[in-house]
Amino acid sequence: MVEMDRPQFAATPLSRLAEGQRARIVAIGGGGALRRRIMEMGMTRGTELLVEKYAPLRDPLEVIVKGFHVSLRVEEAAQISVEVVE
Repeated sequence: MVEMDRPQFAATPLSRLAEGQRARIVAIGGGGALRRRIMEMGMTRGTELLVEKYAPLRDPLEVIVKGFHVSLRVEEAAQISVEVVE
């Protein structure tokens, strides 16, 4: 059943965002240990984040979550589905 109150957004992997883009976490995939570690860093569903920068070879990327700078490998970031926030 689809909620009628909330507009539907296309989920995008965090790894596909550009530097400077803001997003809200929609879902976190991955295995048990990876998923738990990401959530322990404060990245839970509904949390907003900012893609600060990518390393020169585009791996890892740095995001700001709840005021903290967090570095993630691109393969880890691909497990996090987000919706872009304007």
